[in-house]
Order: sequence, then structure tokens, then C-alpha cells
Amino acid sequence: MSDVLSQNEIDNLLAALSSGELDAEEYKQTNEKHIKNYDFARPSKFSKEHLRTMNIIFEHYGRLLSTNLPAYLRKNVQVEVVNSEAVTYSEFSNALSNPVLLGIIDFAPLEGNIIIELANNLGYAIVDRMLGGGGYPLDKVRDFSEIELSITERIFNVFTNLLIEPWANVIELSPRLLRIETNSQFAQIISPSEMISIVTLNLKIGSVEGMMNICLPYVCLEKVIDKLNTKYWYSTMQTSDNKSYQDLIEIAISKARVPLRAVLGKSVISVNDFMNMQRGDIIKLNSKVDDEISVYVGNIDKFTALPGASSGSYAVKVSSIIRGEE
Repeated sequence: MSDVLSQNEIDNLLAALSSGELDAEEYKQTNEKHIKNYDFARPSKFSKEHLRTMNIIFEHYGRLLSTNLPAYLRKNVQVEVVNSEAVTYSEFSNALSNPVLLGIIDFAPLEGNIIIELANNLGYAIVDRMLGGGGYPLDKVRDFSEIELSITERIFNVFTNLLIEPWANVIELSPRLLRIETNSQFAQIISPSEMISIVTLNLKIGSVEGMMNICLPYVCLEKVIDKLNTKYWYSTMQTSDNKSYQDLIEIAISKARVPLRAVLGKSVISVNDFMNMQRGDIIKLNSKVDDEISVYVGNIDKFTALPGASSGSYAVKVSSIIRGEE
């Protein structure tokens, strides 16, 4: 009963209000309850936890884009996740302009499709770069030609294939690019009132900067929506990832080709002697016939060897390994 005031406390409060020491309006504002409106026509199917996990997934996706796209575009690519939000599909489609670059992707084994929207200036820059240009957008927006769409389709296939690894902790995907649309009216993959999650990425290709939006319908993610939380995400991360990456790196390095050269000896001659050199002339080296020669791997003096021949070809027999250069 500590909230019940005594008569003496009530009298003191009334006296303070009458004298102006207390402001009744101030107490009204502090006790006012803020009510959040809930739209029953648009139920919130994506929680903050779902959107937070989406951010983690597509941050991984952004890192893959920034490391793989330069191999195709031969330019520095920077990718950053801007935000993720839940809206209706009609809000997403109404915000699209024409022409637009929309990649419709089959998100198998999940039901339905997702959409990747690429900003027009990025599309023009990609086409220009793939055709050998500097990678700059057009000054005036126009429709994409069939040839330009065929070129961008190659990059959209890269976008599609790179989705597999970031989603591996949630589900084993087999995505496939169905088509590219330049008119938003032909990309009605779900009902306009259906809820979707939009993840916005900022792409910077060289000096050209633009947005890429990934539209993920709730009906497509419904089967795995319970897995889109950070607790499940971290609990399913494999501790052997570092080991598997190390094995792959070692295999890749073991197959790398490096230049190998054996140096018989060295000599110093004048430019005049070099200019007047004829066939049959002898150059005196600083080494003897029975001396060991240096074998270089790249620019590193790695082995000592004895010169010889094998099957009619010049060869060297390694006699020792120089450990100091490791």
C-alpha cells in the first residue's frame, strides 16, 4: 500500500500546486503512455532478430562480392550493407523506375523466387567495363539492348552463385538465375500485399557508386524463418572452417607454378665486347667445371646443384637445400 498517500502528504501537494512549486502538466507528460500503432493489414512477419541475421548473412555476401567481382571487372569493388527492412511487395515495386535491372532467381530448394535489383548506373558501368571501356555509366538513361543484357547476365550469374556460401548455415541452396527483367511490371513474383525483407547493399565499382537491393519474400523464407536468429546461427557454425580453408589454401599453393633457373656462373664484359660478340666466342665465367651452381626459385637462392644432362636435355642434380632463405 506504499502508493496510497496520507492526508498530510495530499495537503502538502495541494499547497505546492497552489504556490506554483510543482507543475501539473509536467507530471501528465511523464506519466503519459506511448501506444504503438499496429497495422493488421500488414502484420510484421520479420522480427528485428530476423533482420539482424539477414545483415550478418549479407555482410558475408558483400565480402564475397568484393573479392570475386574484380576478377571479372578488373577494377576495385567495395560492398557495404546499408540496412535491412520489412515492407510489402507493393512498396518495393512502386519504388522501381523503368528501365530497371531485375534478376529473378529461383531460390531452390525453398519455394518461390527472390529478386536482385541493380542500379542502372552500375549496370551501364559493368557493360562498359566488360567491353573494354573505363567502366563509366551513361550520361542519359536508356533501355538496355539485348547484347547488354547478355553481358549483364554473366555478372548476375556470379551474384546468384555467391549466395550459396553465406546461406550454408541456414540451408544448402541451389539458386538459379531464371531471367533478367527491365520492366518492373513483369516481375510480379508474389501478391502486392505480401511481406518481404529488403536488404540494401552499397556497391562501388571504381569511382561509380550505386545500390543493390535484394528482395526476399516471407513466403520464400517461411520454412527456414526459425533458423534466422543469431543463437541458431552461431550454434551451427562449424569449428573446422579454419582447418578446411587451410587445406584448400595449401592445395592451391601446391599447384602454383613458380619460375626455376640454374645459374652456371657470372661474368663482366664491356658493352663494346658484347656488341661485337660473334658465334663461337668464349665468355669466361667466375666458376669452375666441378663447382656447384646456384638454383633460384623465383628470386630466392634455394638450392645448390651440379650441372649435367638427362635424356638429351640439360639438367641439374640438387645437392643441398639452402634453409636460410625460408
